[in-house]
Amino acid sequence: MTEAVIGTRLTPAQRKAILAGSIGNTVEWVDWAVYATLAPVFAGQFFAPGDETVALLSTLAVFAVGFVMRPIGGALLGAYADRHGRKKGLMLTISLMAGAAFVIAITPTYAAIGVAAPLVLLLARLVQGFSAGGEFGSSSSFLVESAAPRRRAFAGSWQQVSVGAGALIASLMGFVLTSSLSEAAMQAWGWRVAFAVGGLLGLVGLWLRVSVDETESFRRASGEGRTRARHPIVGMLTEHPVAALRVVGITIAGTLTYYVWISYMPGYAKSAIGIPITQALLANTIAIAYFLCLLPFVALLSDRYGRKPTLLAFAIGFVVLSWPLFQLLAVGGFWALLVVELIGVTLIAGYSANCAVVMAEQFPAEVRSTGIGLPYALAVAIFGGTAPYITTWMNANGLGGYVWLYVALAALVGVAVYATMPETKGEELV
Repeated sequence: MTEAVIGTRLTPAQRKAILAGSIGNTVEWVDWAVYATLAPVFAGQFFAPGDETVALLSTLAVFAVGFVMRPIGGALLGAYADRHGRKKGLMLTISLMAGAAFVIAITPTYAAIGVAAPLVLLLARLVQGFSAGGEFGSSSSFLVESAAPRRRAFAGSWQQVSVGAGALIASLMGFVLTSSLSEAAMQAWGWRVAFAVGGLLGLVGLWLRVSVDETESFRRASGEGRTRARHPIVGMLTEHPVAALRVVGITIAGTLTYYVWISYMPGYAKSAIGIPITQALLANTIAIAYFLCLLPFVALLSDRYGRKPTLLAFAIGFVVLSWPLFQLLAVGGFWALLVVELIGVTLIAGYSANCAVVMAEQFPAEVRSTGIGLPYALAVAIFGGTAPYITTWMNANGLGGYVWLYVALAALVGVAVYATMPETKGEELV
């Protein structure tokens, strides 16, 4: 068998690992995404009655605060995965995420227990943020390490396929529930169903993660004593500081556009443009389904032509098209929203198909989960977690016409980072 075939063909064991890792990651992110998807619905349940915009902003503030825990989770849970293995790290993250989803599902409203309601919501979201911070680094390491050498981007893309699948399931649940239930029923108890289903799916993901084997890359590093040489956080900061900063730069444009387009676009379209939430969720569901189908093919382009060209196509696209897309969105209506979403997710695929692999390729196995997880989570907390709040605040204060500039500036940062970073396609994964 030729070297090229060996480098591109996935073995049955590798296919099983990628499938199990992707499904487990999907159900983990259902629990994370359902909060943003249904925030406009349950906002009034956890805060004092009054202004609907204030309630939504308060709920989104809790959403943003959850991101504060992501760097902590990226550091502590990433270090745990670098010391004890990807499998154990992934089992821990999904247990935390599912448990917090169950807590949100059963938490009484503000009318029933007063200020305790938003406090419980806040604590549950902090736990989910901690879990999500550790999930990205561990799952990215697991998938990329499970790949054939010339299919690392393809394998890594399934991290984001599974994240998008989680968002799709959350969006689909929101669409089905809002279509089937009255507005009163949806606000009273319908939103709880989505969180409860997400928690149950988390138990399925835990079972799948118990069944997979540890990666060869981690076993080799452990056998050589590299995983015990020094604490992973210390190793990352002292031996790989430039790579860690590069991960932050890689993430900025991708996380901001991702959260604006995929996580919050339905709520933004409802509050800023006046599109009915059912139509907005339907457009979002269609766009995410298309996005998921596109990602592996863009990853194959990355495996063939490199990480830099596909990342640059994403960032330059948003610099050029942000203003026209938001002008089209202002026209209003389902079809305008759908076109805007489809164009946006096509561009985002250039980032999402690459992010796991290009970050994993920056670090050796003994610090890989920490090196991905901590700087990525810092960037997501600062630029992704605040995006829904900032866009809502801008719209509420008469600055909605400048949201496009907010997106374009982030994309411009991406252009600078991607153009100057080294190409890592073909580099040996150690």
